[in-house]
Amino acid sequence: MIKLTILLKRNPQQSHEDFLWFYKNEHARLFSSLPVVQNEVLQYDQFHALPVAMPGLPEPSFDGTAELWFRDAQAMFRVFTSDEYIKMIRPSEKQFLQLSECSVLISVHHRII
Repeated sequence: MIKLTILLKRNPQQSHEDFLWFYKNEHARLFSSLPVVQNEVLQYDQFHALPVAMPGLPEPSFDGTAELWFRDAQAMFRVFTSDEYIKMIRPSEKQFLQLSECSVLISVHHRII
């Protein structure tokens, strides 16, 4: 299995609270409704950043993360290159995300503890 982790930066025209509401309530519903997502995504988790800084570390630079699990890279590509994703999700992402400031990590999971 592989995991896609996306570090999300909100559109600067939105407040952090508005971003989180839209991400949790609208984006998740729309994304999860796509048949290709239902067929290919094994798990989808959202993590919402808290407005808390750790002493001695930089201020948080992302507003949240998404973690999506797939059987393999081909399943991931089927989701993100599908016509339904491009037509329905991409325009929504452009409204609530600053896509050029988001970061992506595609990884293989190794449990340590």
